[in-house]
Parts: sequence; structure tokens; C-alpha cells
Amino acid sequence: MFENLTGRFQAIFSRLTGKSRLDEKSIREALREVRLAFLEADVNIKATKEFCQKVEDRALGAEILKGLNPAQQVIKIVHEAMIELLGGKEGQLDLPPGEARIMLVGLQGSGKTTTAAKLAKKLIAQGRKPLLCAGDIYRPAAIKQLEVVGEKAGVPVFQMGTDVDPVEIARQGSKKAYKEGLDTIILDTAGRLHIDDEMMAEVQRIKQSWKPTHIILVVDSMVGQDAINQAQHFHEGLGITGTILTKLDSDTRGGAALSIRYVTGRPILFAGMGEKLDDLEPFFPDRMASRILGMGDVLTLIEKAKQAYNEEEAMNLQKKLLDQTFTLDDFLNQISQVKKMGGIGNILTLLPGMGGTEAVKNISMSEDEMKYVEAMILSMTPEERSLPHLINGSRKRRIAMGSGTTVQDVNRLLKQFVQTRQMMSMMAGAGKKKGKKPKMSKKLMKKMMNMRGMFPGV
Repeated sequence: MFENLTGRFQAIFSRLTGKSRLDEKSIREALREVRLAFLEADVNIKATKEFCQKVEDRALGAEILKGLNPAQQVIKIVHEAMIELLGGKEGQLDLPPGEARIMLVGLQGSGKTTTAAKLAKKLIAQGRKPLLCAGDIYRPAAIKQLEVVGEKAGVPVFQMGTDVDPVEIARQGSKKAYKEGLDTIILDTAGRLHIDDEMMAEVQRIKQSWKPTHIILVVDSMVGQDAINQAQHFHEGLGITGTILTKLDSDTRGGAALSIRYVTGRPILFAGMGEKLDDLEPFFPDRMASRILGMGDVLTLIEKAKQAYNEEEAMNLQKKLLDQTFTLDDFLNQISQVKKMGGIGNILTLLPGMGGTEAVKNISMSEDEMKYVEAMILSMTPEERSLPHLINGSRKRRIAMGSGTTVQDVNRLLKQFVQTRQMMSMMAGAGKKKGKKPKMSKKLMKKMMNMRGMFPGV
């Protein structure tokens, strides 16, 4: 996510490092690079001009704060301006205590149907009782898809087939929700390959008759400048109350995220960060700005860790690391937890200074590749997983044959296990010392960044 944009910003800031003071020439040279980076990322041209003008005005009139060098001062100004561009504060999906009606709109392929289930699951966690309503009558597969994702999310789905007016489906969906004591109806509307009068007329009829509490535009962030055009058309035609950006975990250029709030004046409510139903995150402008500028997002990382680990598990893990009783079974469990948090590459991008770096770009850890490691560990006996030093040549051959890998892959895994245990033991020990922050040597960081070595063929 935003790798190219992050890399460009880091290159711009590095050129300012070492300058003794901020002068007009250096600021304007930096902003010329910022303007090019924004335009390459498909950021709206008006938003780009306003952003650069705002940064220039603040930078030229800024007094250097104590403790900040000129480069840090520019980063601070750019960071603040980017937060404003993204909306300033977290967008809230405010729902009334009683019945709430949410209409999802957007083009075909934007991810509306899956997003409906993701949103419903998130609302369940907040104590709401949602109902998914199938309003896409033109694509039979859409109804089936909604039923499938609804079942996975544990949310009831209401549908009336493909021969009923979507306005009537919305009305009957509300009646169904009232009878069953459900308080939130999420209507999945039909999309088209492009915006046309017929589609807009239909969603306008639904709005006028059904009177939704929220009209949320679902936008594929990978379509670049077209996502901004979609946002403008839907807002002009319907008056949307917010947006959800999908596929932000992909190789998106970032223009949609940086422009949609500007062109609509409506908040970005959530960001789709993967295909799983849990991969819908609240959109925090300050955190997103920090990620784009390569400053990391430690708060999101902490939240992900809290979701993956409970306090008891964390304490048991620390004890095992300190006691040197960390086994391959524990290593397998950690791989599972890392997958829940989005993978090593995603975690590293949340660390300050890591976003957009070559080290992160070179890490390729798909779930398929992680399965090789799981297969090797599961091909070991319980004794071998507890005492990996027992694994000799013949055992390695058996493990390799059982997991569909090679002896070299098994050797690589065992070496990586030892390095990981050492690294985690050092971090756990450092973290336990009162009043001291864990320190990581360059050698230890290199080991951490060499995680790709554990995967066959990577």
C-alpha cells in the first residue's frame, strides 16, 4: 500500500536532511517533487495544488521549533497538511438507537457485496443486530454471493429473487428486520461497469422511497483517478454520507484515498485491507498520513497485536522465551498469529521508517509460502518439535518427503527458528528490564529482515 508514494516522500525528505535552515528555494524544490509524486499517484489536481500551497505557506512562515531540524520541520508541516487532506479526524458511522438503514452504492466490481458482510460483522461487535438485504437483481450471482458471505459472517440475509423491484425489496427487508428484532438493514444495491442514468435513477428511487440513514459509496482504490470521478458523480446524484475504500492492501497508488475526502467533503469511514471478513479497518486520517510518509502506524500495530494475542498468551510466550523453552510448536503458533495480523510484510510497514523501503518490498510472504513452513513443522514428531536438536540427516529427509519440500528447506527452517528464538528472547529480556526500552542491534535487525529465507523458493 502506497509503496511508491512513501518511497518518493522519503527521498524528498532525505534531500532536506543536513540543511542548516529552510529557504524558499529548497522548499519549492521539495514541493515540486511532492507535486509530481501526487500526480503520479492519481491525486486530484485541485487537491494537489491546494495541498502544496498550504505546505509552502506554512513552511515559509514557520519558525523552527526547538529540537527540530529543517527536514523534521518540513515533515511535520507535510504530515499535518496530509491529515487535513484526509479529513482531519476519524469518520464516524453514527447510527440511531432504533432502526438504521444503510444503502451501499458503487460500480460493479468495487467489492460492495463482500463489504456489506464485513460491515455487518463489525456492527455485530458493536452490539448491533444487522440484516443483509439483496438489492442487486441484475446479477443472480450477487444474491448467492451475499448469502455465502452472510453465512460466514453469521448474519441473516433477506432476498426476493431477481424479478422484484429493488425499492420493494428494501421495503420488505425493513419489515423483515422489524419482525425479527433486527435493528440495522444493510442494502446491497446493483452496480454497473460504469455510471449510467439507469443505475443512478434506480438508487435515487430507493433513496426517495426507503429513506436510508446512510448512503455509503464503496470504491475500489485501485482504479485511481476514476475512483475520484465516481465519488463526484455519486455524491452529486445521491448525496453520499461517507465512503469505504476497498483493496487498500493491494499495490494501489493512493490517489483515491488522498482525493475522495477532498472532492466530496464526506469522510472515509473504513478501509478494506484484505479479502477476509475481519479485514475492514476504521479509517484514521492521522494514522494513514503517518503510513504514507513512512512514519509507521504503531497504534494500529498494537491494536492488531491485541486482537491476535490475549494477555495470558503474551505472558506465557515471554516466560518461554526467557526460560529458553520456546519450541517449534510455539513457532508454528506465532506464524498463525502473524497471519492473523496480516503477515510480516504488513507488520513491517507499520513500523516507523519501514514503509516503502527496499527491505519491505523484497519480503514476499504469501499464505501459500507460509504453508510450506507449517507443513514442515507438522511433518515432525512431537518430540522433534520440542527438541529440534534431535533432527539428524535421516529425520530431515523424512520431514522433507512428508512436507513436499527439500532437506535444504528443512535446514533453512531450523536455522531460522534458532535465529528467531534468539531475537525474540533478546527483545523479551530487554522489555522486562524496568525503565529500559528494548534495543535492537544492526545485526539483529538484519536477522529480522531476513525472514524471507525461511520460505522455499522465495
